[in-house]
Amino acid sequence: MAQGKLKVKSKLPSGVKAKKNKGKAVTKRSNAPVRSKNNAVEKNKMKAKVTKMVNAVAEKQLRALATDTPQLSAAQQRVATAPTAPVPAK
Repeated sequence: MAQGKLKVKSKLPSGVKAKKNKGKAVTKRSNAPVRSKNNAVEKNKMKAKVTKMVNAVAEKQLRALATDTPQLSAAQQRVATAPTAPVPAK
């Protein structure tokens, strides 16, 4: 429960002038031409296409490298097929 008096809004004396709102610092012209967004959209589309193409070429190259790896030497094959040491249980 609220206690205390209600706040009463004070009224200005009759001789005081009301404040005038200042206008905006920059005013817009009502008949200003609207810029078209086509250039930005086209630019973004071109960027996306180039990125896609570059990524596709890079992926092809990586896949070619992965599939065309040189054969393992005899020592590497022995290491790859050697049994590993048993892992101690914790």
